[in-house]
Amino acid sequence: MNDYSEDFIEKLETGIPGFDFLADGGLPQERATLIAGTAGSAKTVFACQFLVEGIRRGEPGVFITFEEPPKAIRRNMRGFGWNIEEWEAKKLWVFVDASPQPGEKPMVTGEYDLGALLARIEFAIRKYKAKRVSMDSLGAIFSHLADTAQVRSDLFRIASALRELEVTAIMTAERTEEYGEISRYGVEEFVADNVVLLRNVLSDEKRRRTIEILKYRGTDHQKGEFPFTIVPGQGVVIISLSAIELEQRSSNIRITSGSIELDRMCGGGFFRDSIILVSGATGTGKTLMVTEFMAGGVANEERCLLFAFEESREQLYRNAVGWGVDFERAEKEEMLKVVCRYPESTGLENHLIKMKEIIKEFRPNRVAVDSLSALERVSTLKGFREFIIGLTSFIKQQEVGGLFTSTTPTLMGGTSITEAHISTITDSIILLRYVEMYGEMRRGITVLKMRGSMHDKDIREFSIDGKGMHIGKPFRNVTGILAGTPMYVAQSEVDRLSSLFEGGGEMT
Repeated sequence: MNDYSEDFIEKLETGIPGFDFLADGGLPQERATLIAGTAGSAKTVFACQFLVEGIRRGEPGVFITFEEPPKAIRRNMRGFGWNIEEWEAKKLWVFVDASPQPGEKPMVTGEYDLGALLARIEFAIRKYKAKRVSMDSLGAIFSHLADTAQVRSDLFRIASALRELEVTAIMTAERTEEYGEISRYGVEEFVADNVVLLRNVLSDEKRRRTIEILKYRGTDHQKGEFPFTIVPGQGVVIISLSAIELEQRSSNIRITSGSIELDRMCGGGFFRDSIILVSGATGTGKTLMVTEFMAGGVANEERCLLFAFEESREQLYRNAVGWGVDFERAEKEEMLKVVCRYPESTGLENHLIKMKEIIKEFRPNRVAVDSLSALERVSTLKGFREFIIGLTSFIKQQEVGGLFTSTTPTLMGGTSITEAHISTITDSIILLRYVEMYGEMRRGITVLKMRGSMHDKDIREFSIDGKGMHIGKPFRNVTGILAGTPMYVAQSEVDRLSSLFEGGGEMT
């Protein structure tokens, strides 16, 4: 009988946010992993963070640098809050400096021998009882070697030496293109047990970082590319959409929209843990609905959180006062938190991570985002959809109500990119539309979708004054409102069509 337990590959948790889920537990212990990427793909940050997370777990590490001197690495990593000098003093981090000295020419003649370097590495690992090793970057030491066979032989020698020392190692290597050869010399990936690719792709004039586990010898992992970002004070943070599970609990408890008339249209208000999309052209009242949603929560002693990406705090305060709502007082009483950010201030992945952190810290009962459309311009379509899924799923997991606004591309309606990407995962959709009648612009509102509840199917006229939104009677003589082509229909024609439907006749 075979004992398969001998072949079981144990994994070491890296501690890098999101990576251990993709790697199904972490990096295989006592093996070498190649981290390959183009310039600016965060290879060095990943290599340093691997050691940092190990130190936080009481595991000393060795960093072998072939490119930047230790002084430069210490300085560059301070932005993440990593005090490498302090860890060096505590014997938790040690450098093996193989970087070129100033003025030194990278010239090798004859047969190159790694014996002296391997001896230094082995000495550092044994002396400090290191469990983790990072080597950055292999390309720097092999760039001047023309013999590919020697390169491969030396890489095998390094990997074998590290395996014998029973350490888990990361080796970084440079790539020349995002979707081409795995590494510069085409041999590194055949030496390492595992291969992880970091990409920094330029698409539509926007950069998007992704990570992919290409090879994990003898063990399982998540397949495909996953977005990641670099966060000050944290380092690499991977956003794993495959970690999202449909296990959110559902509640029958209703919460007010802030408008009595809208609550009636929705069958008694929104469900407490629902996601609501409010779609409309500019000026139709989307921000007003957000304001009333927040005010309704504050009035019921619910903690409310507003993320604003189009207007400043002062503008929001002024607009709210104009509708009879005191945002400033609500914030002072800590029942409301308003977070205003310019979309271009950072990448979409960073926005998502920061929003999650604020939600966890403030612990609101309801959340509003005004507007999602403003965030479209800082990301690719794929990145934007990943952001939408990540945010809505997280809010649902917190079991709070979420209201999002989306701006339509034309004044009279039309489906926006935001609406197309979020409509299938929302619980409720409210459409706001302009309606032209006899040379006058009016506003219309309808509840297009209300998952799990009956709701009003009419398109109703509404007005806005100093007390907010007032929903009136349905439009009876107008068609084509939702399509953006409103058309007046004479009452006689309406009566004729109604009699045909009621009498079961045929339309001609």
